[in-house]
Amino acid sequence: MLLIVLVLYLCPVFQCQTEETELSEDVDFEEYTLSDMDPNAVGFFLNFETKPHIQELSVQTTIISRYAFTAVSCSMLNRHSAATRGVFQFHIPTAAYISNFTMIVGGRVFPSQVKAKEKKMKKEVGENNGKRNKNTPEQSEGEMEVFRMEVTIPGRNRAVFLLTYEELLQRRLGRYEHVTSVRPMQLVSRLSMGVTIVEHSRITYLEVLPLRNGKTPSSNGNGKADGKVGPPVSTVVKQNETFCKISFTPNIAQQAKIATNGMLGEFVVRYDVEREIGIGDIQVLDGHFVHYFAPKDLPVVSKNVVFVIDTSASMVGTKIRQTKEALFTILRELRPNDHFNYVTFSNRIRVWQPGKLVPVTPNNIRDAKKFIYMISPTGGTDINGGIQTGSALLSDYLSSKEESHHNSVSLIIFLTDGRPTVGVVQSPVIIGNTKAAVQEKFCLFTIGMGDDVDYRLLERMSLDNCGTMRRIPEDAAASVMLKGFYDEIGTPLLSDIRVEYSEDAVEYITQNLFTNYFNGSELVVAGKLTNRSSDSLHVQVTASNSERSIVLEKDVSIHEREQETERRLAEVEAGPNTNDYVERLWGYLSVKDGLKGRLRSQTSAERENYTQHATNLSLTYNFLTPLTQMIVEKPQVLADGTLAQTQKEAEATEAPPPAETSNQLSEDNNSLTPQSLHRNQPPKPISAVSKATSGVSKPAKKSVTLSKTSADGDPHFVVEVPLSKLTMCFNINGEPGHILRLVTDHKHSGVTVNGALIGAPAPAGSHKVQRTYFSTITIVANKPRRSYIEVTPQKVILDGRDRMILPSSSSISVETANLAVVIIANTNLTVTIQGTIQFVILFHHYKNPAPYQRDHLGFYIANSKGLSKYTHGLLGQFLYEDIGLTQLPGNFSMAAENSTQETLGKNITSYPALKVKDRTVTVIKKSRQIYSGKQTIDCWFAKNNAAKLIDGQYSDYVVSHLFDTGDWANGTNTH
Repeated sequence: MLLIVLVLYLCPVFQCQTEETELSEDVDFEEYTLSDMDPNAVGFFLNFETKPHIQELSVQTTIISRYAFTAVSCSMLNRHSAATRGVFQFHIPTAAYISNFTMIVGGRVFPSQVKAKEKKMKKEVGENNGKRNKNTPEQSEGEMEVFRMEVTIPGRNRAVFLLTYEELLQRRLGRYEHVTSVRPMQLVSRLSMGVTIVEHSRITYLEVLPLRNGKTPSSNGNGKADGKVGPPVSTVVKQNETFCKISFTPNIAQQAKIATNGMLGEFVVRYDVEREIGIGDIQVLDGHFVHYFAPKDLPVVSKNVVFVIDTSASMVGTKIRQTKEALFTILRELRPNDHFNYVTFSNRIRVWQPGKLVPVTPNNIRDAKKFIYMISPTGGTDINGGIQTGSALLSDYLSSKEESHHNSVSLIIFLTDGRPTVGVVQSPVIIGNTKAAVQEKFCLFTIGMGDDVDYRLLERMSLDNCGTMRRIPEDAAASVMLKGFYDEIGTPLLSDIRVEYSEDAVEYITQNLFTNYFNGSELVVAGKLTNRSSDSLHVQVTASNSERSIVLEKDVSIHEREQETERRLAEVEAGPNTNDYVERLWGYLSVKDGLKGRLRSQTSAERENYTQHATNLSLTYNFLTPLTQMIVEKPQVLADGTLAQTQKEAEATEAPPPAETSNQLSEDNNSLTPQSLHRNQPPKPISAVSKATSGVSKPAKKSVTLSKTSADGDPHFVVEVPLSKLTMCFNINGEPGHILRLVTDHKHSGVTVNGALIGAPAPAGSHKVQRTYFSTITIVANKPRRSYIEVTPQKVILDGRDRMILPSSSSISVETANLAVVIIANTNLTVTIQGTIQFVILFHHYKNPAPYQRDHLGFYIANSKGLSKYTHGLLGQFLYEDIGLTQLPGNFSMAAENSTQETLGKNITSYPALKVKDRTVTVIKKSRQIYSGKQTIDCWFAKNNAAKLIDGQYSDYVVSHLFDTGDWANGTNTH
């Protein structure tokens, strides 16, 4: 089964049945799960009433400088004669944003569209609706969200589900971790997981963990798996200094040894990179930059910490036992210069050491253990009382010790498993009281255990007070997760970090003020460059550590950084998304910042401003966020089991797409770089990045630069001769119904291009009897296996191992084993073959056509690198030809034949001619418009149907059918 990746670029809303899939602040994500879903399963699920057979499951991730693109492709077959219901269900990391979802059912493509979410009525203030909310901007390690889509699959038919999402990996405890859940719930014939890492700096640590099951972390904190060693069976790792490719492709027997029910577990990859000393790593690409700052070898800053622990009756049993275990472990890791205390809350508040924080001494550690051991759960949950008591305790301590603790870091670690039931129970009041009590003197970190927690309340409490929130699932190993969370924040190295850049050089930078920097983490700032002519970017980082205030400054060469980024990506051939990964990373962080600002906003106007900003960015990058929704067209199956025709298909058979402006090449489409989706070139030290990233991103907004070599219009041929650096042109007056050979290299690259002509009457007053246009163009690629593309102004048919019919009115990207196809709606089609051959076909549509106009196609050769020197055809024969321009001595009769109105009757001493092989062809200078009139070029025009310019004559280029791949009738085109 070919891996296919489709990407939607703002497709129009379909008129047939739709379903909205969204990430909403008010949505209960449990409603997207199946009733019979395994509660321990995290990641990929496929549940079916009649169990369609999963033929192939592929999850491929490319991580480019910590920014991860993941593409999921699942193909399943309904073996039954009757239609059956299929449910595609996939768990993605909470921090990730879906960037595309597409279904191919019965060979038809059903894309999706991301739109702004309609405003909903606000819920009553203080309402606690009991639903799990997983849409808050702060994310928790190991958490997943469920994406679910249900579809009816016709009998004896196949459905392919394609999902892509993006995320920035966070550095924790000195490691980046990427998790792919592999739980298809049945054994799969072709199962493949892949992770490709492309880094700017040297990869210093890489580990593929054993498959991880359940929600218990497999690491004890040192990066090694407990009790197991080595990666899963069939795992292959290829690596050099800055690149690695990891694949996991177990066959059915290997899968069965792991789990006969297909619940293999989580495929986990951890890695880290070398740190630059000083200012950090700055990468520049296409007008955007990203700055990674993670200094090392700094002295540890002492901390003042108050643990506020829920001891209500709901904590009884496993929860309190695991909490105690974690507290005992954390006690052993407190440093000599730290100060600490404990507050417990239920119906009443209890303080271990009233009115103070105590230093870390053997006696205090012993007494603290006794206090922890004696904790007994009982009563209700007074969240407000616990926070107020802990805040007052820490605030009073800091006020009394202001000078001696100037360079220390102060924080509260708050843990609960429930909702407020005693004292103040209104969430807005608790949030306001907490902020007033903290007064920006310290940070509040909140932890929720289990399913009955108001996570939105905890999120808001931590976000307002420079902290983060962490979830611990109901059945997780809470003691391990509590200890892991403490490890992340237990070693502060810097405080009050400010990252600044040249004011006249950047704009729209993401968060650049950070309260603390903890050991093993990383600070990331991204922004847009405003002054592209400037070659220098001044960077300044100010912060405080345990000893003093520090200032780091450096002038960074923008041009050198961009060259280095481009060089690194080119070396490993990192795929299309590398062209804008820095911009998409900036967009990703900017959306996160907007959602945080929205949550913190104090007024409705401020909230609306953050909402609009985050929504606009989400739509720009096609992100499914809490502010957007995904409209998904769903196929309808008729009573006879066949697919119903969609509204758009019905319209397409009756009339051309109504777009007068579609007769233009989109300026938002870079038809070369972003659509060179996948390269299969001779092996280098590092192989090309997986096709998983293909089409994940929207094409970069750059000006279009294509080759002039083309056949467009009536049809007018233009040839840019690479060897001679000159441009020539000619017309072919063909017959309607004839099929012309444009390019043929069947024996070598395996590529053939043919075009069918359609006729129309000539305009009044024209010297022509009729006009002809290309109505259909076929591209046949026979290597490594046969596949072809048939293009008309209304549709594109792609036939390889699977047959797909793609409407030209939708923006879609498809990648197969040797072909990449990108459609920009009603504008153009780009076909890339094995990464080295690229053709662009323009769609010409007329809303109100004149009698002499017909919807037609234009054909352009964008990249001919992969075509051999034996290539022939009306255009192909000139790709490697050395054609010269000469001036021949003239006489009146010969000159008159080639004269323009301006030269007619003058005494002509010479006239231009082209030397082609052993032939001389008289030409005249003409102007031609190409790219739908967007560019005018000068060319040397050969008259008389290109007689003597082309090998042979017109009839030699007429073939019997659109898929004819026969050789050039007069032998090979040798030079």
